[in-house]
Amino acid sequence: MNELVTGDAVVLGLRPARLPSRALALVIDLVVAWTAYLMVSVGIALSTGSLDEAAVMALSVASFLLVLVGGPIAVETLGHGRSLGKMACGLRVVRDDGGPIRFRQALVRGAIGVVEILLSFGVIACIASLVSARGRRIGDVFAGTLVVRERVPVTHTAMVPPPPPWLAGRFAELDLSAVPEDLWLAIRQYLTRMGQLDAGVSWSMAERLAGELAARTGAPAPQGIPSGAYLAAVVHERQARDARRTFGASHGPVRVPNQAPAAAQGGFPVQAAAPGHFQAPAAAPLPSTAPAPSEAGPSPVTGFAPPA
Repeated sequence: MNELVTGDAVVLGLRPARLPSRALALVIDLVVAWTAYLMVSVGIALSTGSLDEAAVMALSVASFLLVLVGGPIAVETLGHGRSLGKMACGLRVVRDDGGPIRFRQALVRGAIGVVEILLSFGVIACIASLVSARGRRIGDVFAGTLVVRERVPVTHTAMVPPPPPWLAGRFAELDLSAVPEDLWLAIRQYLTRMGQLDAGVSWSMAERLAGELAARTGAPAPQGIPSGAYLAAVVHERQARDARRTFGASHGPVRVPNQAPAAAQGGFPVQAAAPGHFQAPAAAPLPSTAPAPSEAGPSPVTGFAPPA
């Protein structure tokens, strides 16, 4: 099983596509693209009989760029990494951290694919895929993408725990543009494995990752918020932004009102309500049979243990 492994030797549940399946998907895409190009070329030839040779050549070049270059870019962008061939073979193009690709990645892949696939008849792409340990062609290397298999046996995969409810929407204004993909991947891997780590190791890793994330965003980590909860809240914010970019602006940020008592929030200290947030009334006291916040275990919702 050829799964992705990060630099920290953590297995990521994405499986790179093999060369035969990628080649088959590429053949299907090329057949569709060339068929569309030939139909457009025939239409241009029939409708431009009165034009001179230079105008016909200009239209031919424009149709080549629009159909054989712009077509695959548009299809991968609108299909969220899937083309007709990839859908038929159960493949998808994703970022190195497993997230959905954007127009920038599709543009780089399509531009380099002109030389790598069209002009060299796929020879350069095949050689690069055979040399690469993860089967990536040159366009994938420059775009920071990877072709993975979607149709894999169903296995148990760890999910990134959600942040505490009172942190939802807290980092909506945070600038995440300078955070590299390898740091996002390290944070996600930590969050999915933190329950399996020793308490001291987990704490030190969370502190280190939170410090790196705060340095990249230019804003210090809020005081009094556990590093694990801070990381989960920022990752949740990034996933929400990706969802809004992918599915449209109708999916606005989720705003959850801050609640006053710390005990009602699993022991996390509650900060003052930010502008635009509503302060919820004080929650009812817990029954006498409930354990004190300092004696409670990890929250069943967030998975973060309350601070001592």
